[in-house]
Amino acid sequence: MEHNHGHQHEHTHQHQHSDGKNGLTLAFWLNLIFAVIEVVGGILTNSTAIIADAFHDFIDAIAIGIAVLFEKISGKKRSSNYSYGYKRFSLLSALGLSLFLLIGAVFMIKSGIESFIQPKEVNSIGMLWLAVLGVSINGFAFLRMKNGNGEHRHHHSHGHSHNHNSKAIMLHLLEDVLGWVAVLIGAAVIYFTRWNWIDGLLTIGIAAFISYNATKNLIGTLKIMLQSVPENVNMESLTKELNNIEGVESIHDFHIWSLDGNYNIASLHAVLESTDNRSENKIYTTILELLNKYGIQHPTVQIESDMNNCKFDNC
Repeated sequence: MEHNHGHQHEHTHQHQHSDGKNGLTLAFWLNLIFAVIEVVGGILTNSTAIIADAFHDFIDAIAIGIAVLFEKISGKKRSSNYSYGYKRFSLLSALGLSLFLLIGAVFMIKSGIESFIQPKEVNSIGMLWLAVLGVSINGFAFLRMKNGNGEHRHHHSHGHSHNHNSKAIMLHLLEDVLGWVAVLIGAAVIYFTRWNWIDGLLTIGIAAFISYNATKNLIGTLKIMLQSVPENVNMESLTKELNNIEGVESIHDFHIWSLDGNYNIASLHAVLESTDNRSENKIYTTILELLNKYGIQHPTVQIESDMNNCKFDNC
């Protein structure tokens, strides 16, 4: 007896939503263009902090570009070679970019320490105007994506949003806004006090912040690749609830993992007390509903009882 509830979840994600896509494209071009402006501005103002942030924005632009690309790739149907589809391909870019950011952050910290120990003359007025521009551009991109995601949620309230890439980029943009606010304050302090060493301090701060986020992303990506239980799924609580279902004797061979951090998969073997076929179907449905409640999009459930030995494969 075969049930195919899992397919409808996957088909829900197949079509592209213009709001999220347009938001990602806008964020890509804004980050790329502004990274170029920052490099020029950083050289003209003699600010190591500005150049460090230019590197960050440039990598963000690449990350957004890859996110748009993999949003298309992950929507491709399964093939005989990739039976789970292409969702996990996005992890490769996340892994590569996190490592690249960490390597870049090491060089930034080195430059920041040198600039802190031997402060150089910084054009604080130019730095101030670049910071204002940074807050404005990143703030505009963040609001555009926030509004786009809000409309998307309003019109498409079903299931799990495929737009997790947009949420991640929104967080990056918000972090950029806060980073530029720090640069703005730093530039103002340099202007009034002539404490040029603040530029080196800001560079070290930006690099440390990038390192923290890149390390967090790297660990998260490796956990998914190593098939750890998703952080948003409480396996202990779920196992307890499954065992408390009336008619269930025991649950074993229970595994939960995620394809890309958003699409979760589970398989389990449920041993039932002596029941008839109607009760088995009811228990099977209850198990599926509980797994869905815990954010499992693709469950495979095997049912076994004393009277009957049957397998329900929901894939």
